[in-house]
Amino acid sequence: MASAPRVRGILETSVYVADLDRAHAFYGGIVGLERMVGGERLCVYDAAPGEALLVFLRGATAEDVQTDGGVIPGHHGEGPGHFAFKVAKSDLDQWRAHFAQAGVPIVSEVTWPAGGVSIYVNDPDGNVVEFAAPALWPNYQE
Repeated sequence: MASAPRVRGILETSVYVADLDRAHAFYGGIVGLERMVGGERLCVYDAAPGEALLVFLRGATAEDVQTDGGVIPGHHGEGPGHFAFKVAKSDLDQWRAHFAQAGVPIVSEVTWPAGGVSIYVNDPDGNVVEFAAPALWPNYQE
């Protein structure tokens, strides 16, 4: 078997929520992401250059969607999801203070064997949102 071409990163990651307005107050307001697309079934946020966070309304995406360009296969998620934002180690104290000021409790904080630190919070729907500073994985170093 021939080796696969190299993956160039993660373009999108997604979470499923019960209320898009409430999710926007968290992701757009507290986290500070710019909403690029807003609609009845999803919002798309600019997470970093070339990276997007898709916030889907739970139950609104289970069926296939026909577009002019083709069919988007249905998908859904049950229970809390998880994803991580990359943050600078030098910004961790600012994130801690920002969450405290916004009334968002820090659920957990982990110092990884390689020296990285992750701060975990929950969004309004219970999704686990990680703010991870390097070094965490062999491919995520300072």
